[in-house]
Amino acid sequence: MSGHSKWSSIKHKKGAADAKRGKLFTRLVKEIIVSARDGGGDPDSNPRLRIAISNAKNSNMPNSNIERAIKRGTGELEGVHYEPYVYEGYGHNGVAILVEVLTDNKQRTVSEVRHAFSKYGGNLAESGAVAWNFEKKGLIEIEKHDLDEEEIMMAALDAGADDFSSENEFYEIYTPYSEMHNVVHNLEEAGYKIKKAELTQIPKNTVKADDIADKLLRLIDILEDLDDVQKIYANYEISDETFARLAQD
Repeated sequence: MSGHSKWSSIKHKKGAADAKRGKLFTRLVKEIIVSARDGGGDPDSNPRLRIAISNAKNSNMPNSNIERAIKRGTGELEGVHYEPYVYEGYGHNGVAILVEVLTDNKQRTVSEVRHAFSKYGGNLAESGAVAWNFEKKGLIEIEKHDLDEEEIMMAALDAGADDFSSENEFYEIYTPYSEMHNVVHNLEEAGYKIKKAELTQIPKNTVKADDIADKLLRLIDILEDLDDVQKIYANYEISDETFARLAQD
């Protein structure tokens, strides 16, 4: 999972910039709205909403924003109706890219996604063209602090996780896609504080992309900046040396 881990680290780096632009809050609000719409406004009986609220609080979103988003989702306040879609495409060197969106206007969004791919060196593909190369997983992050790695690994496995890795300041815990909420609950019951939990997609194989990393990241950055885009997954891998250079840019 080295390619995915590097990609996750880049997303952590971009997270601060996204927050400054308001992009991160917009994405979190949309997730809260859809979670409340689909599963109700009570986080105790809606695991997806509970995790969305937790992620928002960990990103320092004000409680008033969270409460308004829940009410928009349940219909107590008027709001936009968002629908999820996934677009598939290719970047430089045939790198597979999945783009998850929440939008109130599918035609607008697909036009913007197609334009970004074509203008910055990629191309939009048909449904199913690259999705086969990704496996759906749950991803839980716990800050290391002074936690013992072997102890947290065993706790994660006991909680129902199926993979574990140590990345920078976080322990990353992978779960079966349908079991993430249960694993989060079990870890919280065991006394661990979850930093972030999300459903993700892990590439089954990766493409070495050191020689085109700058251009590829430019395409991904443009896609990420689109208002309706929630998450992006790509199956590239870069060397530690290239990654260090990119992290400093």
